Amino acid sequence: MQGRDGLGEGTQIEPGIGAEATAPVPGWGWTEAALAMMVIVWGVNFAVVKHALGVFEPLAFNALRFVVASVLVFAVLYLRGQFSIPGREDLPRVIALGLLGNVMYQMCFILGLDRTRAGHASLMLALTPIMTAFLSMLTGHEKPGPRTWGGASLSILGVALVSGASLRVEGREALVGDAILVTASAAWAFYTVGARPIVRKYGSIRTTAWTLWVGAVGLVVAGIPALSRQDWGAVDGRAWGGMLFSATFAIGLAYLIWYRGVERIGNTRTAIYSNLTPVVALLAGTVLLNERPSALALAGAALTLGGVMIVRTDPGSAG
Repeated sequence: MQGRDGLGEGTQIEPGIGAEATAPVPGWGWTEAALAMMVIVWGVNFAVVKHALGVFEPLAFNALRFVVASVLVFAVLYLRGQFSIPGREDLPRVIALGLLGNVMYQMCFILGLDRTRAGHASLMLALTPIMTAFLSMLTGHEKPGPRTWGGASLSILGVALVSGASLRVEGREALVGDAILVTASAAWAFYTVGARPIVRKYGSIRTTAWTLWVGAVGLVVAGIPALSRQDWGAVDGRAWGGMLFSATFAIGLAYLIWYRGVERIGNTRTAIYSNLTPVVALLAGTVLLNERPSALALAGAALTLGGVMIVRTDPGSAG
């Protein structure tokens, strides 16, 4: 999808945007294949980030990976000949989205994950599809049908089982971490729904780039104290590799895929894919850490996958 000159003035709309999102049930294609790849990256990213935070200051880690991701997305935009700025009337919304979806969400994500278990983190973030569907309904973007609510609920149940079938709090610090991650989930839902008009007007790549750059500035400013006190000698090769993986794939590439999904198949169908992340995390633990998933966890994985498929076939969820 090539952009047009003059979009910085906010007067033209990308051709074809929303064409698939208006269909009752889109056929499986590159968009959903890319979302499946995004889920794999995000599932692995929990373990990668958790390891890196053993030596990185959380806010220093966030600042570094967003600088790298911003450079990557700028390169994509430049190579596609789509470099521009949003129209003056849209600039406040873009800035607000960048602060909400990148500064607020990412700070909550990294600080929450640093205080709780990865399984708890994935469960808290699994609330995002429900919040997204509800906000999409309130804003009139989409009209989720019974299958969406039923499938999302089934998926949430599956995530709970995958996360160990235990929601007991392991100390006050874990409780704080879980609460922070619920805030992160809400921020991402508002970010996804709030960006829909910008995505439809300018396209997914421009929207990703602009909000990412705003977020990078905010996170670097917030991370200056952490960067100054970071013990750089303690950062080993695996931690640096984790930072680069998280920046390149879990942020740069994944954000491009996410907004492409919003653009093509709608808010709710895109958001429900994030519920597959704990399933991937379970499989990654089995392969990389020789963990043996319980029968309950495997049942949860099946419920989560089934819930995603139910939402995908809801003719009322597109918008």
